[in-house]
Amino acid sequence: MITFKNKTAIITGATNGIGLATTRELAKLGMEIYLVCRNQTKGEQVIQEIKNTIGNDKLHLLLCDLSSLSQVRKTAQDFIRLNKQLDLLVNNAGIINTKRRLTQDNYEEMFAVNHLAHFLLTNLLLVSMSDSARIVNIASGAHILIRGINFGDINFQKGFKMLKVYSHSKLANLLFSYELAKRLKNTKITVNAVDPGEVSTGLGQQNKGLSSILYWVMKPFIQSPEKGAYTSIYVATSSKLKGVTGKYFRDCKEKEPKPWAKNDEMANKLWTVSLKMVSNY
Repeated sequence: MITFKNKTAIITGATNGIGLATTRELAKLGMEIYLVCRNQTKGEQVIQEIKNTIGNDKLHLLLCDLSSLSQVRKTAQDFIRLNKQLDLLVNNAGIINTKRRLTQDNYEEMFAVNHLAHFLLTNLLLVSMSDSARIVNIASGAHILIRGINFGDINFQKGFKMLKVYSHSKLANLLFSYELAKRLKNTKITVNAVDPGEVSTGLGQQNKGLSSILYWVMKPFIQSPEKGAYTSIYVATSSKLKGVTGKYFRDCKEKEPKPWAKNDEMANKLWTVSLKMVSNY
């Protein structure tokens, strides 16, 4: 039986939607949790609410705007300086934009937040991970909508469409998961990806118009964040998945993604390109 009271986790996007639901459930297990979020007030409110309702006072903030790679690097360094052992990393945060936006690093924002930030954070935190740490990357079934990484125009200066570019970043999540699992094959650290399904979260709330219309169209098919978090929690904690790595899960079951999401050549190239993109920050 796995015990969690002496375990430490980091969760990105921990103050809303699936991230918040995941944080609450892990807090119930007694884990020490570091919540990565950009809004200090909201983060403190979430921590206080969990302390009051669950009784776990081992919750801490790591303030970080994931659209800034320098902030991502600082956040990782701040945790490393604590000399704590990291047992679980849940790369949950994500955004969707109706219009093309660039980060301060001049990268397309969805790719930067959904993929590059987690690519950098994960690689930096490897030095703090326990021998049997778990990395859980929240991906999406949206990867089926785009068959490859747009290496020729990774920032989508041309042909930007909301769903296409979001799906592009989610394909990157899967390729990263498989490539990292392969690179860690001689360790006991596991890396798995999760498709939470269609969930009512804060994703896209910064947008107006089209995203609101899509929400109401999809509402009958959308599940709660608590149900959406089931698979994340399962992959993060289940004793049945000890040593299981390089897999993709939905509804608490292993699922096979589209073939292009496991393409070795594309995954390796994405790794090389991503490493170059984050190296100056």
